[in-house]
Amino acid sequence: MTISKLLVANRGEIAARVLRTAKARGLETAVLRHASEQEGPAHAIADEVVTIDGPTPVAAYLDIPQIVEVAKRIGADAVHPGYGFLSENAGFVAALEKTGVTFVGPTSDVIDLMGDKVRARAFVEERGFPVAPSAIEDDGPATFLERARAVGYPLLIKPSAGGGGKGMRVVREDAALEAEIEAARREGKRYFGDGRLFVERYIERPRHIEVQVMGDGKGNVVHFWERECSIQRRFQKIIEETPSPALSPEQRLDICETAAGIARAVNYRGAGTVEFIYAQDGAFYFLEMNTRLQVEHPVTEMVTGFDLVAEQLRIAAGEGLTGTQADIPQTGHSIELRICAEDATADFRPSIGNILLLDEPRGEGVRVDSGILDGGKVTTDFDPMLSKLIAHGSDRAQAIARARHAVQNYVILGVTTNTGYLDAILAHPDFASGDVSTGFLAEQADALTAPGENVDDLLMAVAALSDERLVAEVMQISDMHRKMGGWRN
Repeated sequence: MTISKLLVANRGEIAARVLRTAKARGLETAVLRHASEQEGPAHAIADEVVTIDGPTPVAAYLDIPQIVEVAKRIGADAVHPGYGFLSENAGFVAALEKTGVTFVGPTSDVIDLMGDKVRARAFVEERGFPVAPSAIEDDGPATFLERARAVGYPLLIKPSAGGGGKGMRVVREDAALEAEIEAARREGKRYFGDGRLFVERYIERPRHIEVQVMGDGKGNVVHFWERECSIQRRFQKIIEETPSPALSPEQRLDICETAAGIARAVNYRGAGTVEFIYAQDGAFYFLEMNTRLQVEHPVTEMVTGFDLVAEQLRIAAGEGLTGTQADIPQTGHSIELRICAEDATADFRPSIGNILLLDEPRGEGVRVDSGILDGGKVTTDFDPMLSKLIAHGSDRAQAIARARHAVQNYVILGVTTNTGYLDAILAHPDFASGDVSTGFLAEQADALTAPGENVDDLLMAVAALSDERLVAEVMQISDMHRKMGGWRN
């Protein structure tokens, strides 16, 4: 089919990123905006901005009937969901399919299957792919507690319909199991409207490795190599990189081909990510499949040279994959940092306010995917992630050095960000050596969040004065320090 007009049903940095590729392909574009939402980069890029309404901004972006009606009314041939919101909602895809509007992503039945952790796990296990020992509540609710104990401790409890780390709990002793199951069930109901659970053996000091896959829905699947996402706070990814420093060439091929095999088994269409838990002994186990583009997809683009959104649009238009597996390189190393409006020294409390000055870094091997503008306003209506800083180098050491230099020169006045925290992670000797696990941030919490001298404190004090002259002077100082090598050098 031909796609001539694309509606991006999202906001922030991912909406801007999708729109840039769509415009480069010559498509007419439209993007959503809630009535109370500040203007962002996406609204300046799109040919058309459509206002949506709802009791809250998030509710508006989750309003399937309203967004489907918008797509029909403006004559959009296709809808790109970005990530989050409705990107993995099978009901949204089915509603678009009924109207003849193309969803840029998998079919509704695949999203339905892989979005249910229990069904996805059973599907993968039945086809011989590796999964960790587990017990599923649906297999027999009356014996769930007994079967959970039989798996052995430590255990990881997960909501069946979960995601984003919500409701997940590690249990190390039998005395706590029943209480933790009930707590996880309550969280599952609150976040997902579904209290069903499953448990699996918790792998001590695991690493989190995922593989980017792409399929044309006709049986052809390729992978774009792996990403390591072990730097997590409360199961939320903060720093991602590729290649993984943990894998040998043989292990890399094994885990990537396993992911591609899982995608072939569901006749996958579009971009997706197969996630694995990687144990210290080199074993890996299927965790879940995200049936959408990931936040961290830019690191893959940096090492492969492929535009993954362009690939998505090609597949949605029926053009198929650009090439074969042999055409996808893995060149150099790339690292992504999630820049968030939060105070790492105050238990990551969200920060809100007006952006009085924004000076984003630039330079060789540096990319910033931003969802904010100078003069914009940061609120608690949405996720605190403001932008993504991506660095690429010929090897991991150069990528780290470029990421550190860039984050040290990321200046935002008006809100507190986690840039200092991210720099502390990059500077830690364990991160530099690649010797990390998903528990790294918790283990090093005190060292990484220790308050210290920081030019950002001075910048925030100046910003609080709301004096345009002083802000302009700080901007000049920022340029001077950039030329001298950075704020924190």
